[in-house]
Parts: sequence; C-alpha cells; structure tokens
Amino acid sequence: MATMASGVKHPYIVSRKDVCGGSPAIAGARFPVRSVVGYVLLQGMTPEELVAEFGHISLAQVYDALSYYYDHREEIDIDLASNSEEASRSVPE
Repeated sequence: MATMASGVKHPYIVSRKDVCGGSPAIAGARFPVRSVVGYVLLQGMTPEELVAEFGHISLAQVYDALSYYYDHREEIDIDLASNSEEASRSVPE
C-alpha cells in the first residue's frame, strides 16, 4: 500500500475553524472536500459535471480536493460519516 508523500502541498485546500466548521474545504469557496468526495466518488458525478453544477469552483480545485482526500483518506472518511449521521438525525420524522 502506498503512503502519503511527506510535505505534499494542496494549494486549493484550507482548514480553518471559521470555514465549514474546520473541515478541509476549497479555499475561497466554502465547499468542503467531503462534498467533492460525495459528489464525485460516491454519486458518480464527473469533476467537469461538478464544476458545471457549482460554478464557483474550478476543475483544478476539484482535482486538488480529490488529491487531498487520497492523502488524508481516514480524516475525510470520518468527516463524511459524522456529517451523514448529523444530517440523518436532523431530518424530521
């Protein structure tokens, strides 16, 4: 199994408490990496379709978010799971 290269930079990704609750997100777009993963890897949307749907993000940002995911898979998988649980708890019956 490959390991993450030390010192890999992701210029389009930020993690700040005031942006998406501290979850890694596309800089300047307030679009979480978990959402990119959800749309592209889980729902099967292409990166180009995602950019067409959400015009405030670029193709380079989407690919950097995917790269970030593969470098930080465990962290993002936890973020996905915790946000899925919160969403399901907040749905009215």
